[in-house]
Amino acid sequence: MIDGVKQQKWWGWGEEGLSYHHADKPKFAPFVMKLTGVDVNAPVKPLPRLEDLDVPPSQLTGALRERLEAICGAGFVQTDDETRVVHGYGKGVRDLMRVRSGDFGRLPDVVVYPGSQAEVEGIVDAVVDADAVVIPFGGGSNIVAALEALPDEKRQVVSVNLGRLNKVLEIDEQSGLAHIQAGVFGPDMEEQLQARGWTMGHHPDSFVWSTLGGWIATRSSGMQSDKYGDIADICRGLTMVMPGQVLTLRPLPSTSSGPSVREMVIGSEGRLGIITSAWVNVHRIPEVREIQAYFFPTYEDGLKACEQIVASDASVMMARVSDAVETQYIMANGKKSSTLSSWLSKGISKLMEAKGWDLERIAMSFIGFEGSANHVTYEKGLVGKIVRANGGMGVGKGPGTLYDQKKYDTPYLRDFMLDHGMVCDVSETTTPWRHAAEIHDRTVARVHEALAEIGKRGTVFCHLSHSYHSGACQYFTFAIADDSETAMASYDHVKRVIQQSFMDFHGTVSHHHGVGEEHSPWMEQDISPAGVFIQRTLFEGVDPGRNLNPGKIVHEGRPGISTNSATP
Repeated sequence: MIDGVKQQKWWGWGEEGLSYHHADKPKFAPFVMKLTGVDVNAPVKPLPRLEDLDVPPSQLTGALRERLEAICGAGFVQTDDETRVVHGYGKGVRDLMRVRSGDFGRLPDVVVYPGSQAEVEGIVDAVVDADAVVIPFGGGSNIVAALEALPDEKRQVVSVNLGRLNKVLEIDEQSGLAHIQAGVFGPDMEEQLQARGWTMGHHPDSFVWSTLGGWIATRSSGMQSDKYGDIADICRGLTMVMPGQVLTLRPLPSTSSGPSVREMVIGSEGRLGIITSAWVNVHRIPEVREIQAYFFPTYEDGLKACEQIVASDASVMMARVSDAVETQYIMANGKKSSTLSSWLSKGISKLMEAKGWDLERIAMSFIGFEGSANHVTYEKGLVGKIVRANGGMGVGKGPGTLYDQKKYDTPYLRDFMLDHGMVCDVSETTTPWRHAAEIHDRTVARVHEALAEIGKRGTVFCHLSHSYHSGACQYFTFAIADDSETAMASYDHVKRVIQQSFMDFHGTVSHHHGVGEEHSPWMEQDISPAGVFIQRTLFEGVDPGRNLNPGKIVHEGRPGISTNSATP
């Protein structure tokens, strides 16, 4: 490991010593048992030790090592097993299943840690000169196989960890712009900005373990995007190292300079170069920040309310509504002494019953407000009227405060589920408002049909996570009770069904997780064959030698994650 550069554990999410626990959540084990038949109180198998697994050796040549060490320094060129394993995968459930079983695929041969723009330029040129492969690496949180080299890659593979490029370089206070290095993790960036009274406002679930460059490379979106925008809105300019040249895009508010090169780079997943810094929109820290909780009789009522909130004068910071099963999951995660649990076990549930609500169908919503005290009061009034018009009711900010405190803990649940014999993953999509309820209902139904087809128990739930003028993102979580040797096939079957449902019911392959290899088989259905032709032409034109993270976004017919197991 490199001092000052955070690194996740090789076998799961986050840092060693931190994990999901349910001992203080008395409703969680019964909830899981009811939906999956799995006893989470049963003992689990110990994880393997890395030293007991067969890690493929590095294929780094002496010539390339010597050149990389001359660029970065010998201490920043690493080939040890753990570092290479950590950088060979993201944190999708497929990644975790394979790495835990010792199926390491094509690991990088070396991980380099540049400390400057000039060093990144030198690394890219050295890799291309050696006809090797270069893969940018931020926090390693990717879940769509965007970090793994193609399994039949015979050339040397170089992973470039940008963690030393972690500074806020400049704040243009008059323009509300900040120039920030691409390797900075979310919390470190916000700490630097907030020390001067600013915030970027971008908070994905992976915030703690993802970087600015990674957000841009995957077209990330955050929990507060209803106010601050997606990363494509936030990123106004950038610098990207390409073979033999450097792309520099100035931070302009808008341009009419032909097809947008900025848009070509955003979401390019390392296929055009390595992003080293960006100019982003920043905002003064708001006077008031508050998250209110609401309940609706049904998920569809909550969807309608969110649609109306977007169309109203209320510019909320976030609007999230969970379907019935996810609402039950949220309740099951409440601690025995929590405000949420006590409220629902007392008067609130009785009031719902008095209203004629079916407690098995209720939907919970979190809506966030920011700004001056007067502005927040005004917006809460508008939202309250919309909630009531759709049959809902508010329950105050207590649950919202708890949600805000625990919002980055969710990814740890994937490891916990695997420990207990459950394959758990997520898929998200966007649709116009017209199709929002349909894609939810059809996808949930198809997942249950798929589980029946493979003879496995499991569950699926969903929440609306991001709203737009014309539609919304819905974020699905699914779990399959399968600890057999064929668990990967079970996952593949359900994942294919979900992605195809998105295509069949007016969705997109992904809203903010990106494409990688995992979603590439559906790209022609998503953007049409002509769209894939444009993307392929772009990648081949910039990178004719296929040195820049080949095989991502546009599938190239090579055996890989997507073709082996996820072809629709």
